[in-house]
Amino acid sequence: MTKRDLCEIQIPLHNLDIIAGISGMLQPRLLTRQSLHRCECLHTLSRRLIHSYTTEILPPQDPGRATNEPLGVQSHPSYAPEEKNAAILRTYKPRTPGVRHLKRPINDHLYKGRPHLPLTFARKGQHIGGRNSHTGKITVRHRGGGAKRRIRVLDYHRMEPGKHLVERIEHDPGRSAHIALLSRTVGQTRSYSYIVAPHGMRAGEEVESFRQGIPDHLIRELGGTADAGMIAAKTAFRGNCMPLHMIPPGTIIYNVGLKKGGGAQLCRSAGTFATVVSKGEGGSKKAMYVDVKLKSGEVRRIHRDCCATIGTASNVNFNRRQLGKAGRKRWLGIRPTVRGVAMNASDHPHGGGRGKSKGNVHPVSIWGQLTKSGYKTRTKSNVNRYVVTPRPRSEGKKAKAKKKKKAD
Repeated sequence: MTKRDLCEIQIPLHNLDIIAGISGMLQPRLLTRQSLHRCECLHTLSRRLIHSYTTEILPPQDPGRATNEPLGVQSHPSYAPEEKNAAILRTYKPRTPGVRHLKRPINDHLYKGRPHLPLTFARKGQHIGGRNSHTGKITVRHRGGGAKRRIRVLDYHRMEPGKHLVERIEHDPGRSAHIALLSRTVGQTRSYSYIVAPHGMRAGEEVESFRQGIPDHLIRELGGTADAGMIAAKTAFRGNCMPLHMIPPGTIIYNVGLKKGGGAQLCRSAGTFATVVSKGEGGSKKAMYVDVKLKSGEVRRIHRDCCATIGTASNVNFNRRQLGKAGRKRWLGIRPTVRGVAMNASDHPHGGGRGKSKGNVHPVSIWGQLTKSGYKTRTKSNVNRYVVTPRPRSEGKKAKAKKKKKAD
């Protein structure tokens, strides 16, 4: 039989419905609702987005009809670490000048389809171009344009208890880290939510939140004991969210909250993490706080009931990427940055004159504020009392000269 004979084969019409039904079974998709109404700004959208969960009603199962078995998911599947000499960035053959220097992190595990639409809304309004909503003036420079996006609504509180199944890992154009779509089925209701995915998480895993407390079945499994070490051995796994007082010292965490009962605020970008240094003991006020060391080197005192997630924020090689061309920067909504020396004297303090001269003045910003040589802009009276050890900062010329003089 030749290729021409195969192309001329006619399929009866009643068989096309069967083929369409089989193809629909082989490609399961999430049921989506209609997208949110069109809004003009984020202020009105925040009122309509009541919570970061969407639910759907599942049809009742017919006992006489065969159904697919659920995925065999382990509570904590083993994750093979990356090889020591494995490639972490993908390069391309320079067929065009734009891809000669292009480097991207290798993320072949990401979902290739569209996001879960009920958990997204369109990114529209004046704020996209760096302008405020009152006067329309530019308040943030170097922003504007870019590709169309939909903002993903993430669950930073993780208040819903129980096990959640990781449906897939997705790329979010609005952040550097990847996000994970979670699903939880209770009876005939299934709910979906997005979270910031930890490094190493894959589809099919199960995560759990312990912000509402330790579940009863876990207490019975431990024999009714409340030993912190035994509880941590059963709960402190990658992707699980829990209060800081339940996390043992030395654990790597991300998505750290700052307010009791609030959502995550620290360590949310790609590759960031914090470390639990120590926990206060006794009946004093220090027992209500936990010392957490951030990636910048700062040690901060945080309330023991604030939330944190075990692991490191995903896409750890994000800072090693190279865009390759200026146009890719414009696709991200970033406009060019012009040097002050290249401007006119009416546009910048460094502008004007002949050649690359800034008029024999100290380096200043466009508003005339000193920008280099260690110029301090923070008042000494405004001290954060929750900072135990401040992060190391760059020193000015005078401070460096004093240190050098003392050393000599």
